[in-house]
Parts: sequence; structure tokens; C-alpha cells
Amino acid sequence: MTTAADELDHPEAQRMLREAPLLRLGYNGADGTPRVIPIGYLWNGRALVICTATTSPKARALAQRPQVAVSIDEGSTPMDSKAVLIRGTALLETVDGVPEEYIDGARKVMAPEQVPAFEAACAQLYEQMVRITITPAWAKFFDFGAGRLPGFLEQMAHEAQQR
Repeated sequence: MTTAADELDHPEAQRMLREAPLLRLGYNGADGTPRVIPIGYLWNGRALVICTATTSPKARALAQRPQVAVSIDEGSTPMDSKAVLIRGTALLETVDGVPEEYIDGARKVMAPEQVPAFEAACAQLYEQMVRITITPAWAKFFDFGAGRLPGFLEQMAHEAQQR
């Protein structure tokens, strides 16, 4: 049986974890209903790190219900679709100032000359932030074009070949 670490060690999964500008975070809101939001993040080599305002609805909701699901995906056709799926528990920590992970995550989508102004604006805006760390408890990497499919599709393909 493959582990979360095995799935995430695949070179394409590693590339996506490092380079994708956004992930989709699934969690239950404070009212108990599901949410999925796109959000910037940083992969630190072992966990996903998301930073947000202390007053954000997601911080309040995750403090009550920390179980999350994450999708990082790319591709515009079925044959070039790739996805990293992660499940885990969010660990929340309120920190003074702007966490470096927030700035590092933003670097993925900014020209280097834009980063100092962004960092200065964040320092003015945030006295504190919430650092949300998600360590994968379960993970899967799919690459449809390369044949890395969900188990049920692999089984169907195998059965079709046997006919």
C-alpha cells in the first residue's frame, strides 16, 4: 500500500506542490456546511502552509473543525489533467506580523521587483496573522495522460482489456 509520502514524492507531484499558484481548500464553515476556496500557499517540503487574517471566516471555522481536503490541479483536457489530492488536519497558530511563508507563497506569482512593495503593504495591514499548517495524512497523485488513474478507473480499464 502506498503512503501519502510515496504519492507526494513523485517528481510531478513535487513540481506541482512547489510551483502551482493556488490550491483549493475544502473545509466545513462555521455553520457546518462545506466550502471550497482557492487560496495561495507554500509547500515547505513536508506540509502546506496557508496564512490568513486573524478575522477571516476560514480561521474561525478551522479552529472548530480542522479537518481539510486540498486539491492542486492543472491541465485543460482530460489527457493532460494532473491532480495532487491531500487530506489532513489544519494546525492554526497566531503569529505577530507577517509570516515569511506568506511572502514566499506570493513570490510564486509576482515579479521579483514587486515583492518589496507587497511585503511593505502586508506589514502595514497585518499586526498578526494565522499560520495554517496542513501535514498530509493521506495523499494521491493523479496524472491521467501517464495512466496514474483513480483505482476504480484502473480497475475498469483492466476489465475492459480482459474482454
